[in-house]
Amino acid sequence: MSEAHTIADGVAEVRDLTAFQQNILTILAAEPMYGLAIKRELESYYDAEVNHGRLYPNLDSLVELGFVEKSELDKRTNQYELTNGGYRALLSQFEWAFDKIVTDSDRADDIRALLEE
Repeated sequence: MSEAHTIADGVAEVRDLTAFQQNILTILAAEPMYGLAIKRELESYYDAEVNHGRLYPNLDSLVELGFVEKSELDKRTNQYELTNGGYRALLSQFEWAFDKIVTDSDRADDIRALLEE
């Protein structure tokens, strides 16, 4: 079974995505990228090879779900860009995680320190 999937009722939430798909969204938050650049970023993060057969079906699913927009750079290269919906999905995920992580003022200070870096 592939990681790439479509949400049954047609409405996607970030919680419905795999961690791999969420990582793709996070990478695209920095700037639009072509597929091989995304692949390199993922390989750096995972410290392992990411197969094309894993990357591109997941990118296609993110496009279908409206989190990523795909455009043609040239005849052979596509560019992928985070949509407003993708950005909001990431913020939603961070908000949920912060609600779980930040349980006291020391942890809140840790998060503030990360943001200031």
